[in-house]
Amino acid sequence: MDEENEVTVTICKYIYTNWVSKAKSQRDFASKCDIEESTVRKIKNIALGTAKTDYNMSIKTLAKICRKKKITLEEFFREINK
Repeated sequence: MDEENEVTVTICKYIYTNWVSKAKSQRDFASKCDIEESTVRKIKNIALGTAKTDYNMSIKTLAKICRKKKITLEEFFREINK
């Protein structure tokens, strides 16, 4: 796996493990974060290894998720690098 794909997988695993899997539902998480449910499915499938890693999450999408989770992008990237 190349470095870009590793970053995608790391981001998706963090979001899925810490937030999506603990939400009432994927639809609920998407609604609360103001993102498409299909985006949440992509995150889940990449995190679980059931989809290709050719999805490139936009910074805008990541910022929306982080904003709803009351974490800055800087804090998010610090967390995933632990």
